[in-house]
Amino acid sequence: MRTRISRRAALTGLTGLTATLPLMGCGTTTSDAAPDATPRPPSGSGSGSGSPAPAPDKRRTDRAFAALERKFDARLGVYALDTGNGLFVTHRSDERFAYASTCKALLAGAVLDRNSLKGLGRRVRIGRDVPVGHSPVTEKAVGSELTLRELCDAAVRYSDNGAANLLFRELGGPRGLQSALVAIGDRVTRCDRYEVALSDAVPGDVRDTSTARALATDLRAYVLDDALPVGKRAVLTDWLKRNTTGDTTIRAGAPAGWQVGDKTGSGGYGTRNDIAIVWPPDAAPITIAVLSRRDTRDAEADDALIAGAAEVALNALA
Repeated sequence: MRTRISRRAALTGLTGLTATLPLMGCGTTTSDAAPDATPRPPSGSGSGSGSPAPAPDKRRTDRAFAALERKFDARLGVYALDTGNGLFVTHRSDERFAYASTCKALLAGAVLDRNSLKGLGRRVRIGRDVPVGHSPVTEKAVGSELTLRELCDAAVRYSDNGAANLLFRELGGPRGLQSALVAIGDRVTRCDRYEVALSDAVPGDVRDTSTARALATDLRAYVLDDALPVGKRAVLTDWLKRNTTGDTTIRAGAPAGWQVGDKTGSGGYGTRNDIAIVWPPDAAPITIAVLSRRDTRDAEADDALIAGAAEVALNALA
């Protein structure tokens, strides 16, 4: 379903108002209790204030997401917001999923916030204990040094786990990232562990989880709004647009000619996620998160599920 919402309401929905938002969305949505807070109002990308859009076809959108869940034997969480006119699409948008490596985009945003662009040139020693799991950049740099900028690039563009853990340490650990997200209005996301444990995705474990709405809104804050100054936003946007891991997820579901900057994530129980900013030609950007999981620990993820959900959401907003 598509419906209108202001950008401030999108951020407020992460805190004390999640119980009311499902009435405005589509599909099955469950709310997560979160403390009341007053988030910093966003600015920078412009809030849509035009005339109301035509009534959306809620049943068609609901059926499309439900059909994807049946086809892939998976559960989806989707949130997509057109930042120009305030229309959004949701499906289980306030249900918790393991965020997995999507957090690396937010890590980079928080590190950019804490450091000057010049300060990103500070060098960090890469010890033998740094590379863990998928670490294609840091495993080649053991015994040498990488700059903070190179670590952010490795974490966002190559999903390097070792680089992500060093960025966590820059923030004082996972709770440092959580504090950074609270500062931009997110009182939903839980940050508890380093890679690779944060991608375990055990059902019912709320550690290292978030919602599609929260992640999409966080990425919007860092890339489009005023959580970062213009120069730093440009650096993060460049990393996201040149991501090497997302060609078969949201990018594959976007209409031809639309630019996508994204960060993927994978984990246990078939977890496969992607969060992105999408730029249609000659139109305001769309922020979108597609999260998924399955019921068994060793279940395989399927990128076609994420691409299909993204296609449904983006076409509804086109």
